[in-house]
Amino acid sequence: MATLWAGSNKQTDNAQRVQAFTAGTDATLDLVLAPYDVQGSMAHVKMLAAVGLLTQEEGKTLLVGLQNVLATINAGTFVMPEGAEDIHSAIELLLTAELGNVGKKIHTARSRNDQVLTDLKLFFKAELKALASQVGTLAQTLLTLSNQYAHIPMPGYTHYQVAMPSSFGLWLGAYAEALAEDLWVLEAAYKLADKNPLGSAAGYGSSFPIDRALTTQLLGFGSLHYNSINAQMSRGKTEKAVANALAAVGATLARLAGDVVLFASQNYGFVTMPAALATGSSIMPHKKNPDVFELVRARGNRLQALPATLAFVQTNLHTGYHRDLQVMKENIFPALADMAQCVDMMAWAMPQVAPVEGLLGQDIYKYLGTVEEINSLVVAGVPFRDAYRQVAATVENGTYAPESTPSYTHIGSVGNLGNAGIRAQLDAALAIFL
Repeated sequence: MATLWAGSNKQTDNAQRVQAFTAGTDATLDLVLAPYDVQGSMAHVKMLAAVGLLTQEEGKTLLVGLQNVLATINAGTFVMPEGAEDIHSAIELLLTAELGNVGKKIHTARSRNDQVLTDLKLFFKAELKALASQVGTLAQTLLTLSNQYAHIPMPGYTHYQVAMPSSFGLWLGAYAEALAEDLWVLEAAYKLADKNPLGSAAGYGSSFPIDRALTTQLLGFGSLHYNSINAQMSRGKTEKAVANALAAVGATLARLAGDVVLFASQNYGFVTMPAALATGSSIMPHKKNPDVFELVRARGNRLQALPATLAFVQTNLHTGYHRDLQVMKENIFPALADMAQCVDMMAWAMPQVAPVEGLLGQDIYKYLGTVEEINSLVVAGVPFRDAYRQVAATVENGTYAPESTPSYTHIGSVGNLGNAGIRAQLDAALAIFL
C-alpha cells in the first residue's frame, strides 16, 4: 500500500529506505496518541459538517468509522496498516479502506502539522492531569507522615555537618510543600497544552471557512492558539514546558530519595525500612540495599536533563515546522511514563520508612543546642555577637554544657510545622487540574 504522503513518486527501493528512516519509531510511539487522534478527528469532522465542507451524511459516516477505530484502540486490537508511517496516516488509511472516497475527505482543511500538534496537546493534558493527581497523593501522604512524626526529633545538618535540632515532621513536611510548588510548574505546562492548534494547518491557516472556535469547544481546550504561526511554534515549546515540569518533580523526588538512602545508612541511622523494601547483596549476607530509592534518585536526576535534551533538538530552528521536532517524542513519551512510575513508587514506599527515636541523645549531637544557648543570652540582654562569642568559647575550651531547652514556635519550625498552610497550598494547586 502506498503511503498517503507519497504523491506521484514511485515507491522505489530508495524511496522506501528514506521513508523507513524518516518514520523512525513513530509508528510505535504514536500508539499512545491513537485515542487522541480519533478525538481530534471527530471534532474536525463535526466542524467540517457544520461549515458545509462535508454533507451531514458524510459527517455521520465518518464519525461511525472513527468510532469503530476507537473501539479497536480501546480493546487493544488496533493494528497499524501497511504503509502507515504514523498514527495520522494509519487512521486515514483505515477509514479510506472502509469508507472509500468519504474517508479521503477527512483531511480537508488541516495539515499533518496541526493534526499532530492537536494530538500531542490532548495527550499532554491528560498526562499532566494524571501526574498532578499522583503528585498530590504523594504530597498528602508526606503531610500525613509529617503530622504523625511531628514530635520525633532528628538532627539537622548543613554542609554534611551537625547543625541544629530538626524533626521528622519538619523534614517530611518540607517535601510536601516542595511538591505543592512543583504543581505550579505542572500548571504552567498544562496551560500551554490547553490551547487548541487545530486549524492552523501547516502554520499559515486555511482558505477554507473553518470554525476554530467550534473545535476548541468540542475538544475541551481552554482557549485556542489565535495566531497560526504561533500555534506551530508551540510544537517543541509545549514539550519543553512539560519537560521542565517533569524536571521539577524529578528534582524533588531525587532529593527525597537521596535523603532516605543517606539516612538509612549505618553512619546516620535515622530511619529503618522493612527487608521487603530493600535488596540483598550477592556476597554480603548482612546487606540491605535501598535500591528502590537509589533508582528513584537516578531517574529523577535523569529527568532533570530532559529540558536541555529537547532544547538542543530545537537549536537554530527558524519559524515553521521542521521534521527535527519528531524525535522529541523519543524522549518525552518515555519520560512521562518514568515519572508516573517513580511518583507511584515513592507514595507506596515512604510510609514504610520508619524514624528512629532517641537520636539526639547520642554524643555526636551534643552541640545541636548552641544556637538556643546564644538565643537565651540574647533574650537576657546580651548583644547577639557577644552571645555568639561566649558560646563559641565554651565549645572551643570544652566547657559547653547546654542549659536551655530548644523552643521553636514560629510557623515552619519544629514546634509549628505550618502543615495547615501547606495543605491549603496543595489543595489550591490541585484544584486547577479538576
